[in-house]
Amino acid sequence: MNELRAADAYCRVLSRGHYENFIVAAPFLDAQTRTDLARVYGFCRTTDDLGDESGTQGEARLARWRDEVVATFAGALPVHPVLYALRETIYRRGMSEAPFLDLIEANVQDQRVSSYPTWASLDAYCMLSAAPVGRMVLEVFGLTSPLAQRLSDDVCVGLQLANHAQDVSRDIKLGRTYLVGTDLAAGGVRGAVEAMVMRARRLLDSGRNLEAMAPAGLRMQLALYRLGGVAICDEIAAIDYRTDAQRPHVSAKKKLMLLSGVMMETLRPRTQVRDAAAT
Repeated sequence: MNELRAADAYCRVLSRGHYENFIVAAPFLDAQTRTDLARVYGFCRTTDDLGDESGTQGEARLARWRDEVVATFAGALPVHPVLYALRETIYRRGMSEAPFLDLIEANVQDQRVSSYPTWASLDAYCMLSAAPVGRMVLEVFGLTSPLAQRLSDDVCVGLQLANHAQDVSRDIKLGRTYLVGTDLAAGGVRGAVEAMVMRARRLLDSGRNLEAMAPAGLRMQLALYRLGGVAICDEIAAIDYRTDAQRPHVSAKKKLMLLSGVMMETLRPRTQVRDAAAT
């Protein structure tokens, strides 16, 4: 039990330090769900760090990490604190292995691919790097219908595009860009960033239908994700899309305002969205 508490403390530190544009686990969620989300995001942060901060050893370290994840799902007791904590959530929530392995594969791709010439190539990458995170979150809450997954994929890709548009200057230092080649050719950096923000906004709007399907706690959490993405899009627009020169961010005050607004909005009646596949 002491080992699990220590592992959970490690996950909380990781999740707080990385997802700056939205609140990973809002205070209105029950303690167990907040813990489960911290474990999931601790995994995401560790995977990203192995990809971004390992230099020439990135692929080798990600391969070892993949082996540890596969072994954890097979029933082995892991050593790494993130997997030690996550193991309990995986079994209690009945989580799937595929999203975890997809996220690792996205980071392997980052070791090999430094630019994306078309939207099709970037979309395929985002389905590995962004969509799995949303599917993990849905599994924590037990919302796993095909429609919910499709809507979640849209929201998560929208969030990823907003982050890519935000991080242009940071990605340049890492020797890569996620701005689409055809957009860069047509409108330069500013035009490509604006195109990415516009696409992000459209995808994030799918979150409204996803939220309508969810129970109150998840609905508020999903709204925070969506509005966090919209907020960074607004910040990017406010600097005329020049994120190659300046990196915008969502302030702590803004995030608290979003939290308050979401709690008020959730009290209003909602429109139920039905999954056509289930009828």
